[in-house]
Amino acid sequence: MALPPEVCIRGAGIVGRTLALLLARERVRVALVVPPAAAGKQDIRAYALNTASRTLLESLRAWPDAAHATPVREMLVQGDEGGRVQFSAVRQKVDALAWIVDVPALEQQLADAVRFQPQVEVVSEPVSAPLTVVCEGKASATREALGVSYAVTRYPQHAIAARLEAAQPHDGVARQWFNDTGEVLALLPMGGVQGRSLALVWSVDQLRAPALLAQGDEEFNAAVSEASHGALGPLRLTSERAAWPLARAIADRWTGTLPQAKGAAAQSWALAGDAAHTVHPLAGQGLNLGLADAAMLADVIRQREYWRSVGDPRLLRRYERARRADVLQMSLATDGLQQLFSHSVGPLPALRNWGMRGFDRTRLLKHWIANQAMGLKA
Repeated sequence: MALPPEVCIRGAGIVGRTLALLLARERVRVALVVPPAAAGKQDIRAYALNTASRTLLESLRAWPDAAHATPVREMLVQGDEGGRVQFSAVRQKVDALAWIVDVPALEQQLADAVRFQPQVEVVSEPVSAPLTVVCEGKASATREALGVSYAVTRYPQHAIAARLEAAQPHDGVARQWFNDTGEVLALLPMGGVQGRSLALVWSVDQLRAPALLAQGDEEFNAAVSEASHGALGPLRLTSERAAWPLARAIADRWTGTLPQAKGAAAQSWALAGDAAHTVHPLAGQGLNLGLADAAMLADVIRQREYWRSVGDPRLLRRYERARRADVLQMSLATDGLQQLFSHSVGPLPALRNWGMRGFDRTRLLKHWIANQAMGLKA
């Protein structure tokens, strides 16, 4: 890169690489900090990406092929006492409610796109720039060094993730079960609509998680099959298991100015993705929120007045205001659902399941909620 970078992005995950490509498309010079790759375990992550996220990634030519992005034709959510809500792509008049995307495949698509983008320079250490964007994830060291408060509300739960093979085809249906202790089991379809591969995300009590992780494969298979009520027949582990503690969090500031030496040019910073916020995974919206951050920040920079620097504090506050409300709305919604099913006192179980059945019969409200989840705000 002949000229110095205008933006330095710390964090080369999905959100960081997406932002780099979006800015490069606007002819903004970007330095993307990519630390040396560390040998790790098998990556079993899968994300539910909505229509807005797919459209964004397709515009960057970074959407994975059909083998690694399975459309969700239906979503079936079941409560603990007969409550049930069903969403259908046909009724929404869309091709899919979401796509379950294999993370390694998506990361490779983004890495390839970055490699062929001349406006993006890959660096191993942070460099000086008018704007530094922190996309390092929820454990961001840079955010901590900036003195930003990250208010964390911990759930008494851990998420267990794995890949499974079902005895029966999943037919492109994403299934989710809530039980009366607040645990949530999700089986997400992978490997194409007629496939039998599933991504498991199981939010369980933090005291129960170690025992599930310590089980032998056959015992764990039986536990998951029982928790999913045999909906797809016997289930078989095809990967390692991973687990992490669950929490929701939000930074008190998403933008600010960096300390500077006397006479030096002003420099600013902004947070995006999990460095700015995390939510409970039960709605599968975490990465969608992060990609929406990247899209909004790139759009704010694209529409800036010609005389403003990309690091202009007023410009960055536009980004923060635009995104904070959406993130808070989703955070409160997912937290409310988790809290609703974590208590089983008195008439509460009957009331929540009655509410699920009633909601399932309200076409207009269901249609609006589904559009919100797909990133279609209109």
